[in-house]
Amino acid sequence: MNMKRTLLGLALTAALVLPASAAQTLSVNGKDLWDGARAQVVDGVTYVSLRTVAGELAPRARVDWENGEARIRGEGVDLAARPGDQWLTVNGRALYIPGGVLAEDGAVLVPVRVLAKALGGQVDWSREAGVSLTPGSGKPDPAPYTEEDLYWMARIISAESRGEPLLGKLAVGTVVLNRVADEEFPDNIHDVIFDRKWGVQFTPVANGTVYMEPTEESVLAAKLVLDGARAAGDSLYFLAPDLTDNHWVMENQSYVTTIGCHWFYR
Repeated sequence: MNMKRTLLGLALTAALVLPASAAQTLSVNGKDLWDGARAQVVDGVTYVSLRTVAGELAPRARVDWENGEARIRGEGVDLAARPGDQWLTVNGRALYIPGGVLAEDGAVLVPVRVLAKALGGQVDWSREAGVSLTPGSGKPDPAPYTEEDLYWMARIISAESRGEPLLGKLAVGTVVLNRVADEEFPDNIHDVIFDRKWGVQFTPVANGTVYMEPTEESVLAAKLVLDGARAAGDSLYFLAPDLTDNHWVMENQSYVTTIGCHWFYR
């Protein structure tokens, strides 16, 4: 599999949202479930009732409420979504929900695209037909990354941003994947992290902290970013200005954004 092509596809998929003008029709198997699924557009993203739409995508699965989260269990699927979290988990994967899992009048609401991805369905949109949801396998595809990718991504995120918020961790992971996709850098995660073409690229490689056991949130962030989550745009570099005397990046690259203590550059 071409890693650079795969990363581009994930980034494009993650960027897609449903325009607000689609917000009147949710067609599933010829039925309009907009009202029944409590569908609503939040910041350009169409949210739907997890229970209602899961019933269409995975009709044999069981939906329960356990320990403060919605659970879907069935043949080949184990999904969990907790209101307030910025992700849902399914079969060991973690799918990013920037606006968070919502709860409204006893219903758990999630983006229709994320739920379709989690349960093997497909979402299409047109101005004329609105949102069209096509059921598929009822379970997610295999994760689009290897265990080795997850191993190293979790460790570089943890070593570089252990004290940062989740968004900051995603931003560090984004830089690594942006480098994988860029022709100027190696084309896999391990080699980007340990790249020495112009000297050691990441401080944790030099001081050995990249080998430490990652934090739980760093593993989560690694799963999210490997499954399409992005932050810090097209950044290829980052630094914490207060923690380093080497400001070459600040003097030679274009500023993108600041997240936590890190400044990101392209």
